[in-house]
Amino acid sequence: MSPGASGRQTNEEPRVPAPVAADPTRPTEVVCLGESMVTFLPSHPGRLADVPAFTRTIGGAESNVACALAAAGHPVKWISRVGADGFGDHLVEAIGAYGVDTSAVRRDADGRPTGIYFRTATDRSTTAHEVAYYRAGSAASAMSPGTMDRADLFSGRVLHLSGITAALSDDCLALMRELAERGTGRPLLSFDVNHRPALWRDDSGPDVLLAIARGADLVFVGDDEAAQLWDLHSPRAIRAALPEPAVLVVKAGAGGATAFVRDEEDGADTVTSVPALAVDVVAPVGAGDAFAAGFLSATLRGLPTGARLRHGHLMAAAVLTDAGDVCVPPARAHADRLAALDDAAWGALRLGPGWTSEATDRTAGATDGAASAEAVATS
Repeated sequence: MSPGASGRQTNEEPRVPAPVAADPTRPTEVVCLGESMVTFLPSHPGRLADVPAFTRTIGGAESNVACALAAAGHPVKWISRVGADGFGDHLVEAIGAYGVDTSAVRRDADGRPTGIYFRTATDRSTTAHEVAYYRAGSAASAMSPGTMDRADLFSGRVLHLSGITAALSDDCLALMRELAERGTGRPLLSFDVNHRPALWRDDSGPDVLLAIARGADLVFVGDDEAAQLWDLHSPRAIRAALPEPAVLVVKAGAGGATAFVRDEEDGADTVTSVPALAVDVVAPVGAGDAFAAGFLSATLRGLPTGARLRHGHLMAAAVLTDAGDVCVPPARAHADRLAALDDAAWGALRLGPGWTSEATDRTAGATDGAASAEAVATS
């Protein structure tokens, strides 16, 4: 959320794209590995105890990234395990409707269920936010080096993981540690720390997540996560603790994001920072996953670091201005035009619900005496 952003709870249903089939003739660009769950969103604001009804949707850090990338036009594969149940059917169908290849998703034959969770519409950082997980012993918790096919996992240009998987079970942790080993012929390894304290059964989380991050090529971490996990309080301190990844992205919420990109020849970092956008927030959930998707999309397209960060912010704004955990991204030309704004226009941009449609993005009035810029961008 950006400075000046306003938040509101809503009973609007999340937007989803028209169903699109994955194209098997296009080489996979990104493989996302991790648990997805059926998510129940409240029909009204308030405590879970007081909400009378819920809307069913989908949620899961890695599948959120997969759906956003597929909706943005990238060939993506999601790999996981789901239960042999109706919720598993729904996940595979709903994620596949974004154009994600779900052919490598496995059904659990031993009675393990698909995970589900309920959440309120409030920001995770507030005391009013509630999440009720029903995922212990889920089908995805049985992911292990022996149950997940290496050829599928390494079938893309990028393999995207998150720290959530490491917390699900000992088997999942063993899989994550194996994938974080360098020199295994793997593709570029993208890792979002995604610290969820409630999922860890002991105090091993900080050491485990640091070790996996050090084995990755591209790491996303929030400054709040780094402070909580490792007592690190600045982007440069985080980089000093994580020198191994070629690219480190430190997200600071309203403070924007900073990327450290190591030069392959001399080993020196180029440091790029981009401020966050002002956003009229509908539901403050899923922005981190969307940011990762936007940054990965721009990386796959070979865009410069500043543009990668801007596309991350734009994708985050898309999910913040919608009710669900998964965003419907703007058309590529629309996003490219916004990402190419000069610094003053970027700083004046304010985005609200519906901005991702082709003719509804506005630049709010600039501050500090600058002239008001009220332009409508269309795709």
